[in-house]
Amino acid sequence: MTSSADPPPIHVVGAGLAGSEAAWQIASKGVPVILHEMRPIRRTEAHQTDGLAELVCSNSFRSDDADLNAVGLIHAEMRMAGSLIMAAADRHQVPAGGALAVDREGFSVAVGTALSSHPLVTIRREEIIEPPGEDWGLTVIATGPLTTPELANSIRALTGADELAFFDAIAPIVHAESIDMDVAWRQSRYDKAGPGGTGADYLNCPMTKEDYEAFVAALVAGDKTSFKEWEANTPYFDGCLPIEVMAERGPETLRFGPMKPVGLTDPRNPAVKPHAIVQLRQDNALGTLWNMVGFQTKLKYAEQVRIFRMIPGLAQAEFARLGGLHRNTYLNSPKLLDASLRLKIRPNLRFAGQITGCEGYVESAAIGLLAGRFAAAERLGFTPVPPPPTTACGALLAHVTGGHILAEADEGPRSFQPMNVNFGLFPPIEVKKPEGVKRFRGTEKAQAKKRALTARARADFAEWLDATKTCCRTVDAALAGEGD
Repeated sequence: MTSSADPPPIHVVGAGLAGSEAAWQIASKGVPVILHEMRPIRRTEAHQTDGLAELVCSNSFRSDDADLNAVGLIHAEMRMAGSLIMAAADRHQVPAGGALAVDREGFSVAVGTALSSHPLVTIRREEIIEPPGEDWGLTVIATGPLTTPELANSIRALTGADELAFFDAIAPIVHAESIDMDVAWRQSRYDKAGPGGTGADYLNCPMTKEDYEAFVAALVAGDKTSFKEWEANTPYFDGCLPIEVMAERGPETLRFGPMKPVGLTDPRNPAVKPHAIVQLRQDNALGTLWNMVGFQTKLKYAEQVRIFRMIPGLAQAEFARLGGLHRNTYLNSPKLLDASLRLKIRPNLRFAGQITGCEGYVESAAIGLLAGRFAAAERLGFTPVPPPPTTACGALLAHVTGGHILAEADEGPRSFQPMNVNFGLFPPIEVKKPEGVKRFRGTEKAQAKKRALTARARADFAEWLDATKTCCRTVDAALAGEGD
């Protein structure tokens, strides 16, 4: 219950990663929030539970290296900002080499418990089929890539612009006991130990040249999910291509992608380098489920079982979940949204998460974090201030809302596409050659540049947080009772 002195609530539509994070940030600022989630009233093709912040594809938040990786840097910035998503991920991490991977169920339960127990958060299970009117006041729409056709069509009618869409494929999950450990072995690439890991966090299935060529041929020839007429021209996002689409691009594509054999040595036969390697990553805390890394697919279910059992070590594989395909919807955000994620023609509406044109779990949650903070600041009478573009959050925000090269064009195709956070989005930085060093180039210079970028980003983000104030309620306190 809120008192008469409390500000009016902010509505958040969608309780995925972005919506959950936005709601948390709003409530942490002392502003009431109503979080609307349509499941279980209406389900999606990809979700399997009714839990908040369910991870529908991989269980990996990718690299946690905040010094040399832009994804690890955005992890660090979100932690600095009191992110619920990152706190739940840290609390429920499973070994994954240099990556931050989580137990899906534990992660979702932690997020749901923290939000449902917050005194300023009200969760309503109901479907929203059109953008709320002015009577709702400030609203954040974070319905994600699976926005219902009804809501998507309403948004299109409101904005006067067609939504853009692509397909996102889901990787299969294998029961650990069905993996042949006389063939597979445990090792992280280059023996790198990540958060909660040991350096032996992946299962590796080696392939000979003959194995690989037969596997690629089967992928290309395999029976695939057919498209509906209206889906036929929808492009894929290059960062999440189905395995068979990569195979169709050339016989060596997979060997330089998810099946690259570098940094791995079969302990039973160290003198022979595998031609290709399939990696599986732990998917739950018990270690009973393993995700096939990079094996997103639109093969039909029977074909998946047949073809993936061609992989050495997976001849008797039993699948807890087979791969699938779902349609993603996102806005032409540089044209439609302002610098604080408000819809230009209806400023009471903000958008957050993948519907804005970012890609990836942490990127979606980061945009949700920013949308929540912006909305709370506006509700409290302050002008929202975006983080500097020198930060990971700021650079990603600039991609979503900044002047994409064709975003304002009146004619011709729009080329705005979803993007993961990466150093290419950051303003450049000059790195001087260290004293006494004669040659400064290649890997050494590249790493020095990345370290300079991340150091600048963390300092600038800390300054931004100080200027805009941090969260009022700690995440640890909220998670402490998740098992009650």
